[in-house]
Amino acid sequence: MAKESVKARQRKREALVAKFADKRAALKAAGDYKALDELPKNSSTVRLKNRCQLTGRPKGYIRYFGMSRVIFRDMALAGKIPGVKKASW
Repeated sequence: MAKESVKARQRKREALVAKFADKRAALKAAGDYKALDELPKNSSTVRLKNRCQLTGRPKGYIRYFGMSRVIFRDMALAGKIPGVKKASW
């Protein structure tokens, strides 16, 4: 489980990306790289990291479900994810 400060930093970055998305797109289309450089660095989408929504774990992230493989397995075995069951053949 990630530290609370790491998860908070990620949430802050997500908020900045959402806030400046339109402005960033307009400046990029206009080719105004000087103004782009003056925006906050954390408002860039490349600074986001895929993290588990529940634990903040950065590795083993399953994009479709938005969680790590560990939490996905626990929830799937407990029947908390609709339509997912353990394979057996």
